[in-house]
Amino acid sequence: MTRIDAKFAALAEKGQKAFVSYIMGGDPDMATSLEVMKGLPAAGVDIIELGVPFTDPMADGPTIQLAGQRALEGGMTLQKTLDMAAEFRKGDDTTPIVLMGYYNPIYSRGVDRFLADAKAAGVDGLIVVDLPPEEDDELCIPAQRAGLNFIRLATPTTDDKRLPKVLQNTSGFVYYVSVTGVTGATEAQAANVGPEVARIKAATDIPVIVGFGVNTPEKAQAIASVADGTVVGSAIVSKIAAGESVEDVLAFVKTLADGAHRG
Repeated sequence: MTRIDAKFAALAEKGQKAFVSYIMGGDPDMATSLEVMKGLPAAGVDIIELGVPFTDPMADGPTIQLAGQRALEGGMTLQKTLDMAAEFRKGDDTTPIVLMGYYNPIYSRGVDRFLADAKAAGVDGLIVVDLPPEEDDELCIPAQRAGLNFIRLATPTTDDKRLPKVLQNTSGFVYYVSVTGVTGATEAQAANVGPEVARIKAATDIPVIVGFGVNTPEKAQAIASVADGTVVGSAIVSKIAAGESVEDVLAFVKTLADGAHRG
């Protein structure tokens, strides 16, 4: 059982939905993003998605793209992102960490080396948005063997024919992308999301978490009420981009987490 599995089991016992937050590693600098990361669990975050900056982030909207650019300009690398996870683990051995990014930096490092280093750093799962199920032998299967969850994205265009393929080797949770397009572009609507989540849950026992287009406590509550939890990324990254203090960012995160937990 991974930390992700254990977290969902603990939430289920409490009858509570999950709140997942995304931050970009190294944005605006490594020290600040690490400080934010360390404060997330106390702000109510159940699972942390830690972004690995990449030069060509095709699934990300302007907010996350700019965060990645800031991080890269500040010298952030895959290794430093793993260092952040390892530093976080020194004070927190229970909150799951999911690395979210693209395959190129992993491929450049070498899959076997990357997986060993990620496991050693205390990473629990991976979301690699540009590796389809047809490429599962590339990273997904080796990751599962290494004890890491491989979390797959489903979207409004994932029809009943495609869904079994998407779910085939997914573990930890399914990340349902509530809107077509890039991150932060459109607001999610619970009325649209609910039937899609139900369709996915009919095909798997894995928790279904909804992200993209969730940016207020009310929206977090509404979306969590029709899923197993919700993810917020761009709204948090926007606060960091605006230069808000770590305390103010975490206070905002807490309002989102409270909303999701009421879902």
